[in-house]
Amino acid sequence: MQKNMVKQLAVGHDLLLRVLVVLFLLPYGSLSYSSQLTHDIHRHKLPFRRVLLGHDTEKYAVIFDAGSTGSRVHVFRFDENLNLLPIGDGFELYASTNPGLSSYAADPQAAAKSLKPLLEKAEDVVPTELQHDTPARLGATAGLRLLQGDAADRILEAVRNLLKNESTLKYKDDWVSILDGTQEGTYMWVTLNFVLDTLGKNYSETICTIDLGGGSVQMAYTIPDENAEKAPTTSTNETYVEQKTFKGTNYNLYVHSYLDYGGKAGRAEIFKTSRNSTNPCILEGYDGTYTYGGVVYKASAPPTGSNMKRCRVLARKALKVKAPCKYEKCTFNGIWNGGGGDGQKNMYISSSFYWTAREAGILESDAVGGIIRPQHYKEAAKVVCATKFEDIKSKFPNVEDDDIPYLCMDLVYQYTLLVDGFDVPPQKLVTVVNKVNYKNSELDAAWPLGCAIDVMSSLATKRSIFDE
Repeated sequence: MQKNMVKQLAVGHDLLLRVLVVLFLLPYGSLSYSSQLTHDIHRHKLPFRRVLLGHDTEKYAVIFDAGSTGSRVHVFRFDENLNLLPIGDGFELYASTNPGLSSYAADPQAAAKSLKPLLEKAEDVVPTELQHDTPARLGATAGLRLLQGDAADRILEAVRNLLKNESTLKYKDDWVSILDGTQEGTYMWVTLNFVLDTLGKNYSETICTIDLGGGSVQMAYTIPDENAEKAPTTSTNETYVEQKTFKGTNYNLYVHSYLDYGGKAGRAEIFKTSRNSTNPCILEGYDGTYTYGGVVYKASAPPTGSNMKRCRVLARKALKVKAPCKYEKCTFNGIWNGGGGDGQKNMYISSSFYWTAREAGILESDAVGGIIRPQHYKEAAKVVCATKFEDIKSKFPNVEDDDIPYLCMDLVYQYTLLVDGFDVPPQKLVTVVNKVNYKNSELDAAWPLGCAIDVMSSLATKRSIFDE
């Protein structure tokens, strides 16, 4: 009898194991759930199979982008190999709020409070069980860089207190900071090459990125060893080339950030060249002022109206394209250009390049990107610069009201920046992007994904991509 009982227990144990194995192998959709549990799955709570597997198969990262015009949050979900996993219907959670942190210069607590709705959205997506291991990183860009005195430091400290005291996400003080141009440029390059699946391939198959922000413009691309060996060191010990390793492949990554040459900053540089007089880049019929970095510039057209050719002269002067070059070849203002090469063959331009192309009709209003030529900015400028201020909206309905007086200037500046500044041939095919396709979904063409990959890599290996 005792032997029979042992035999029955063994059979029962074997049957239980078989049931568990079958349940483990079944796809999610084969299991029957209550409506509440189905809701939890959609919210990324743990279904039965994930309980069996544990949390090691998924990790999250929360990245706050504190820009000059607004704050954004991006939440990404990764597997153990840092491949993106779906979140809802796409591969990221995105939410934004206006205005940006720099608008709260006199009230740091209000600045931090403005991020609370974004923080709540992020925490609502990340499973409760994973929040203590989910890094929250905030990178501030041009807006905070321009604040006077200790205003930026006080805002950042208030944000640190918010994350430390009112969030369950993983937090470190140095994860709340102002990004320098090299970081921003590198993260953008990583983002686009990751999405396009070129990381780990030969350097000639990677893409070049030019990201035109409000205060600065960043260029990043890979260069061959012979170019890297010629990289100069500036008087400020600034380095032009970063040695990086992605997916087992070593790269020489040329990165440079041109502060004061972003879309909005570039306007100020052009106004400086006209010495507070009328400016041929301003549309006929407009008489006003333009404020940037706390400085007010006169913004009015000459009696003869705007003039594209004369505007081009001012744009070239603002970029200092004729500045002395101490190296074999420069971009503009005496900056070494990296030597060129195959890493520049496939070029992606973004941010203000995209928005101006959309406003001027170079892209359709619903397009998230497209293949264009720098020449298209010049062709659009010919039409815009010949149009009166009062007629722009009827001819170019996609232009934002605040940009109307400067649409001629923006088109001319961006064409000049590409062709005269970065030596891009006017007829070269380039890709202008706001979003990029990833596995039949759309991701923002922005630096936060690259930053997320960096912070996740550093947690796994104790090394940042900037330490390689």
